[in-house]
Amino acid sequence: MGFFFDHLLLVPTIAWVVAVIFKGAYGLLAKNFSLSQALGSGGMPSVHAALVTSLSTAIGIKYGIMSDIFAVSLVFTAIIIYDAINVRFEAGLHARVLNSLSDSEDRALNESIGHLPDEAFVGSVVGIAVAVACMSV
Repeated sequence: MGFFFDHLLLVPTIAWVVAVIFKGAYGLLAKNFSLSQALGSGGMPSVHAALVTSLSTAIGIKYGIMSDIFAVSLVFTAIIIYDAINVRFEAGLHARVLNSLSDSEDRALNESIGHLPDEAFVGSVVGIAVAVACMSV
């Protein structure tokens, strides 16, 4: 067994770092890079999705996809990705409307807190790829 089998928590940590780097690179390519955006919620790819899918994938590799712990991690992964795409995305739309109604620029609500499905998909691919790479070392 490799290093990451004994240090499973490092897999999602690495996935988080990789996803943040990809998010920053995507911002540079789109010519709208900001460090707060790269480290913040929302955007391409979904860091949430990368984090949770990397953990579920690593658990699946270590304990098997028929294990109870994999089932639990998979359910939590689905909940977190659903929340990022639906609940938090809708909250961002509400923030946009509230900001348009407000006269105060200094107290604007964060409008970019959720993800589009393609952002969650790419984040999931990043998470799975990082987990597979780490767990095969």
